Amino acid sequence: MPNLIQPVRGTQDYYPEEMAVRTWLYAKMREVSEAFGYEEYDGPFLERFELYAAKSGAELVEKQSYVFEDRGGEKVALRPELTPTLARMVAARQRQLSYPLRWWSFGPFWRYERPQKGRSREFFQWNIDLIGEDSPEADAELAAVAAGFLRSVGLRPNEAQVLVNNRQLMQTELEALGIPAARHKDVFGLIDRKDKMAAAAWAEYGKELGLGGGELAGIEKLISDQDLWKKSPTLPRFFEAVAAHSASDYVSYGPHIIRGLDYYTGTVFEAWDTAGEFRAIFGGGRYNDLVNAVGGEPVPAVGFAVGNVVISLMLRALGRLPELQAGAPVYVTIFGEEQMTASLALAAELRAAGVQVASHLNADKLQKQFKQADRLGAQVVLVLGPEELAQKQVSLKDLRSGEQRSLPRAELLAELQRILAAA
Repeated sequence: MPNLIQPVRGTQDYYPEEMAVRTWLYAKMREVSEAFGYEEYDGPFLERFELYAAKSGAELVEKQSYVFEDRGGEKVALRPELTPTLARMVAARQRQLSYPLRWWSFGPFWRYERPQKGRSREFFQWNIDLIGEDSPEADAELAAVAAGFLRSVGLRPNEAQVLVNNRQLMQTELEALGIPAARHKDVFGLIDRKDKMAAAAWAEYGKELGLGGGELAGIEKLISDQDLWKKSPTLPRFFEAVAAHSASDYVSYGPHIIRGLDYYTGTVFEAWDTAGEFRAIFGGGRYNDLVNAVGGEPVPAVGFAVGNVVISLMLRALGRLPELQAGAPVYVTIFGEEQMTASLALAAELRAAGVQVASHLNADKLQKQFKQADRLGAQVVLVLGPEELAQKQVSLKDLRSGEQRSLPRAELLAELQRILAAA
């Protein structure tokens, strides 16, 4: 179809089967968030450009954001992330809020990137943050939430790990290598690219930043030291708290984890599949200076974000996505024109009782209606013919087992609830 208008590059059409996956993920995110006492919130999809320019980092603002002038000449951006919005919202009501805040959200975001496996220009993302508490135990709570999510979607510890590091620890170690604080931002960017570049290209990039061979060697040694965390004043407490949450099997130290965004100030973490087949599943960390960067007073905060793209790809590749019901599980047929009204009334009666029901709308051959129900993923098909009406019964066929029988109309609801509960 040469004249068919194509979707915008880097976006995704969510047909019912894809929408069912997104909805299932959203439900898992809600379940884990609420289990830890977090409240749902959201912000606008459009923000002033200066909100991101304040702290997000040059690459995100200048290269990856959708920025434009509206008709009033104001420079605005489609939100590429939610943390600056969260900081702005906290700053706006800073003295009216009760801390610590435990907030979470799920919604769409946009980044102008090169579409590739695991990365798109439009995506949905779960954001979860703890604001107003500055302690290793607060960081550990977020790591435990992350571990709980991985467990809830069926990923095992040998398949996915939350890797943790601390920027303050790394700053101390860089200074010990003779690298001054003024150069730490560039070095953090270099470390963040270690797994994204070939070794020779990474070394060349380090030289372009003005690092000598000895400094590069020291950095490489640093980010391969699995015992470095023991030198941190906070990470031992962090891992002790993670153990108290029974999350140690999912959380481990990763000396190369540094995170690319500029606003992180302490503990940072990323989740990766252990096989290395995908991009980072999610990432986050502590950001204690973001609220004051958007005009408020300093408030400690820690959080992370999970996009729907990589986690969906990974779960599908591992065969961990459940069989999801996109349509209604019950399908009511139309035996004939004379039974049309009675069949529609039966469907309405079941819906009023809380059952999800789809109705056929024509008196087609029953065989055609049964095939339609099967294509739509229904589990149970109901037939209300003249005999059933005369005897106050309903014919029921379970498409999973193939069993078909008639039962009294008064018993139908309880039987449907039993069948659907066992599915």
